[in-house]
Amino acid sequence: MTPTTSQTYQTSQQELFRFLEDRFACAQACTECARESALRASLVDPDGTDDQALLRRKGIMCAEVCDATCRVLSEDNRLDEAGIRAQLEWCRTVCLETAHVFDKHPGAGEGAAACRACAEACTEFMATLA
Repeated sequence: MTPTTSQTYQTSQQELFRFLEDRFACAQACTECARESALRASLVDPDGTDDQALLRRKGIMCAEVCDATCRVLSEDNRLDEAGIRAQLEWCRTVCLETAHVFDKHPGAGEGAAACRACAEACTEFMATLA
């Protein structure tokens, strides 16, 4: 039994809605992670210890990568699927590295959690790509 045109249309419409929802959830997670990472970086003394300098650098880098990823997901750009996938993988990797650094610093738990949530959202969105 082959699906009718309306069944095919409904299925592809549902897939499109799921794709857009996952894309939006990923962009939201990137925004939250960027905010938390920038906040964490701003609280660190620029002339602090090497550990503090690493936390600051990772926070700034994570904020920038998440911001760029959010822009890629939010704007009607011309990136192909491979380009989007590469951006998502880069974001996921930076977020996980940053969460690991945040884990070592008291009071950085919210930042670490936001980074992990963003990495998970990137992973989930990549799964929707063909």
